[in-house]
Amino acid sequence: VLSGWGPYKGVERADFEAMQRGLFLISGPTGAGKTTIFDGITFALYGEVSGSIREKDSLRSDFADASTPTYATLTFSHRGKQYRVTRNPKYDRPKLKGEGMTTELEGGELYEEEALLASGSTQVTERVTELLGLDYRQFTQIAMIAQGDFQKLLLAGTTERAEIFRRIFHTGLYQEFENRLK
Repeated sequence: VLSGWGPYKGVERADFEAMQRGLFLISGPTGAGKTTIFDGITFALYGEVSGSIREKDSLRSDFADASTPTYATLTFSHRGKQYRVTRNPKYDRPKLKGEGMTTELEGGELYEEEALLASGSTQVTERVTELLGLDYRQFTQIAMIAQGDFQKLLLAGTTERAEIFRRIFHTGLYQEFENRLK
């Protein structure tokens, strides 16, 4: 769910439920909004954009009404559990009392089912990284291969590529076993 985000002046939903197994491709002509979707997913998880030219503090839609909040929400399943993460970038909004504008600071919340796991941007990022076993850089290299970044994974050095795959497939214990044998 993206609200007041990029070109979207209101709330937009993308349902990826039918694609929960295997790989899928988000494609379309230049300007169709692919990077906006990548930015929303990546921002929800890590508080960073996916590598687009936009900065995370300029994600608010120029078309949104002043009262429309700006946020990205991602609901996902991981290892049989359902999670929901919502984040908002820093943006200006009307004051709740009185007249004028105030700055809404960057924030986030991570839930497992209905239980709050983390609150605050830094804490949510730490928890998502721990949960998925991937940091922002690794996620954008392998799970969210945006516009030509696949080449970065292909060109990564053997050691770096091995580390990425070790974290993805949780094979670190075999590396530790090998190191002890040495």
